[in-house]
Amino acid sequence: MHISSAVREPLVTGGKSYGDVTYDIVRHVEGKPTKLWFAVMGFSLVLLSLGGFSLYKTWTIGIGAWGLNKTVGWAWDITNFVWWVGIGHAGTLISAVLLLFRQKWRTAVNRAAEAMTIFAVFCAGSFILMHMGRTWLAHWALPLPNTYGSLWVNFNSPLVWDVFAISTYLSVSLVFWYIGMVPDLATIRDRATKPLTKAIYGAFSLGWTGGAKHWQRYEAVSLILAAISTPLVLSVHTIVSMDFATSVIPGWHTTIFPPYFVAGAIFSGFAMVLTLLLVTRKVYKLEHYITMTHIETMNKIVMLTGSVVGVAYITEFFMAWYSGVEYEQYCFLNRMFGPYWWAYWSMMACNVFSPQLLWFKSIRRNLVATFTLSIIVNIGMWFERFVIIVSSLHRDYIPSSWRDFSPTIYDVGDYIFTFGLFFTLFFLFAKYLPVVNMAEVKSVLKSSTDKPSHKSH
Repeated sequence: MHISSAVREPLVTGGKSYGDVTYDIVRHVEGKPTKLWFAVMGFSLVLLSLGGFSLYKTWTIGIGAWGLNKTVGWAWDITNFVWWVGIGHAGTLISAVLLLFRQKWRTAVNRAAEAMTIFAVFCAGSFILMHMGRTWLAHWALPLPNTYGSLWVNFNSPLVWDVFAISTYLSVSLVFWYIGMVPDLATIRDRATKPLTKAIYGAFSLGWTGGAKHWQRYEAVSLILAAISTPLVLSVHTIVSMDFATSVIPGWHTTIFPPYFVAGAIFSGFAMVLTLLLVTRKVYKLEHYITMTHIETMNKIVMLTGSVVGVAYITEFFMAWYSGVEYEQYCFLNRMFGPYWWAYWSMMACNVFSPQLLWFKSIRRNLVATFTLSIIVNIGMWFERFVIIVSSLHRDYIPSSWRDFSPTIYDVGDYIFTFGLFFTLFFLFAKYLPVVNMAEVKSVLKSSTDKPSHKSH
């Protein structure tokens, strides 16, 4: 007698057919916006408007509107920039790296993660424009030869590195996201009844027919883009970490920053994906596609990267002690027990202690616990960037220069602007584009569903 059992839990539950997959994922695109969608979209636009006014004041007054002083010359601007870049990391990892490693569980979550990456990079880029001061001269950061006579950009400036990193990251992520949507856009085009809808989705589906040649090229391009994108997971946040690591400020010039920043970025990125997917899953009734298996797997990655970040924190303290440099040692003791002790211990509680709860399977598979922890992690990662930046700067070599940093209403307003921008873009995406990759879910349907079904719509 032969007894067979499932080695892995199914990635698609509910005995869905190919027709069910199409209907379940496309229905929110084809239907009218709900009252809930209008409510959350309205809230996002309010945040965007309030933040937009703050941004206008920042650009008209100048960055003197922020709470910066002669000692703390970088604070919320660079903190928020690094935080948003970090959040954008999970999309590239889920899409590119897991595609190359043939991880089937990525198929239901990659579309939303890719969209989140692009919107987070927009938010990060806005801080580059903000802390330039003279934003209308932003193009001066681009390496355009012969444009300004003999004047070239300052390649020693971290701002130029950031422009290179963000523009490369955005362009590759945008192409990857769009190419992955082409088969799904063609499905919406073929189902559309209104001529205008048919024309718009038809234009963006690039004449997709679903023929063998199209699928062959689609898969080849996806693999090429994944291979190009994978180094970006490591390089982009490495470059951002070098904004600090190549300086001589105690607490910054350390070789651990590149791997530690990359791990932290994946940590915060996956936490944000979980936050957004749990809401999307509930609102659009996608429980059969974004299953507990997906959520548990992402929780395991959050737990792993959170532990890596915890080891990095301990290593920093060890290296400060081992170096014998009293300024370095003072910097870390000041982080722990100085005026910003509350930020340091908030960071430790959120980033090191809270993810350890995910060792328990009951927590990993609990939706409320996962949602709460995902928000806690992102709060902790914001505090991490704040601690690294402000607590390293506010105590100078000369005690007479010591200044504490306090954010102004414009610091807060510019941060609110990026939340308004992010959620406005995400809710537009969630309404007018399929939030789950139909084509890829169908590709794993036979091997990863729980039971056969003959239903169709």
